[in-house]
Amino acid sequence: MRKKTNGLIFAFIRFLMFTSLGACGVTHEYKKPDVALPASYRGGLPAAAAHADSDMALLPYRSFFADATLRALIDTAVVNNIDLQVALKNIDIAQQSLNSAKLGYLPALNVSVQNTRTNPSDNGIQTTRQDYVASASASWEADIWGKIRSRNKSALASYLKTEEATKAVRTRLVADVASGYYNLLMLDSQLDISRKNLALADTTLKMIGFQYTAGQVTLLAVQQQEASRQSIALSIPVIEQKIAVQENALSTLCGRMPGTVNRDKSFFSLKVTDDLPLGIPSALLQNRPDVRAAEFAVRAAHADMGEAKANLYPSFTVMATGGFDALKSSNWFSTPGSLFSYLQGGVLQPVFQRGQLKAKFEQSKIKREQSELEFKHSLLKAVEEVSNALVQLEKIKAQELIAEERVATLQHAVANASMLFQSGMATYLEVIVAQTSALQAELSLADIRRQHLSIMAELYRSLGGGWR
Repeated sequence: MRKKTNGLIFAFIRFLMFTSLGACGVTHEYKKPDVALPASYRGGLPAAAAHADSDMALLPYRSFFADATLRALIDTAVVNNIDLQVALKNIDIAQQSLNSAKLGYLPALNVSVQNTRTNPSDNGIQTTRQDYVASASASWEADIWGKIRSRNKSALASYLKTEEATKAVRTRLVADVASGYYNLLMLDSQLDISRKNLALADTTLKMIGFQYTAGQVTLLAVQQQEASRQSIALSIPVIEQKIAVQENALSTLCGRMPGTVNRDKSFFSLKVTDDLPLGIPSALLQNRPDVRAAEFAVRAAHADMGEAKANLYPSFTVMATGGFDALKSSNWFSTPGSLFSYLQGGVLQPVFQRGQLKAKFEQSKIKREQSELEFKHSLLKAVEEVSNALVQLEKIKAQELIAEERVATLQHAVANASMLFQSGMATYLEVIVAQTSALQAELSLADIRRQHLSIMAELYRSLGGGWR
């Protein structure tokens, strides 16, 4: 009879095992949210000229940025940046969760050793005074409704989401280092322009001073030129302060203490390559790490919903315990007399849990809908960022062309004003105005040039470049 009972139990276990292997989850399979994307970016090439496999974002940052000094800075930041290192640690944490989830199909195993001593009362029930037990117990739940499978899918999606989030940190880091470096070169250029104009203002001041001595101009002319010179001189320590702050910011991005940043290239010698192919908006689904992270969040939420729904259904569990049990420690390992075993199969159907299981399932559905909305928002935001960068790029190129012409015009005006003033055909005010206008035009051109370079770096990031 006992053998027949054991046979039935083992048959039940085999049935559960085979059933769990072929079981289907209680929720439908995941399907990527459908988002209607435009054929091309606003301000970009038409759809016929854009190709998904021809995309600026596919270029590694070492190929995209031509300046060797900038590439070296980015290399340092990618290795040492603290925020990026924290993001990498998040991957390690997610990896541990994934490793744990992969073991969900295996039975739980516990080993225990215990010694029980009892001192019964003289008038009470007499029981054994001591008992020695060494046992091992295992429990296994059949994944009939896909609960464990859903848990594994959620862990995998969370891990992949963390990976993509780390890539997003890296793309932002690359763009920030490039933008900071371009800003630093602009400040160097503005400092050089201010110093040259200060020297020119000194020359003009001496010239007006000679004319004042000769009685050709009044003291007011000397004072106004001196004030103009002082205004230029005042801007120099301001620019020097900005240079130091920008160097410190770049040093922090590179994970090192604040200090100087080496650069050996003139700002206006940098070549801006702004005719690279953009690809098509649908490529953002593969290139943008933040979009991919949002999509993996939807996958994780869908899997969590499957687990929450499976909790509403019966759970099938098999428990087994075996070991040694003896009243005397000397007989503990005497076999087979001290051996014992226990095997149990059970079905547990939740009936009334104060609405907790139902509430968790409904919450999981809402979270799944939230994650899908967040995914769609991230994609819309990505297309917006690319479109904005394209508009900015188009307009900044037009501004730069006009600014270059303006600088050339005003530089000629300064030279003409100086010659006319020396010959008495122009006033000192005309000289001062020409010099001031030329200085502001050169400073403005440097800033527009910096914007041009920074917009290209931002366009590269918004397309999903920088993590390769």
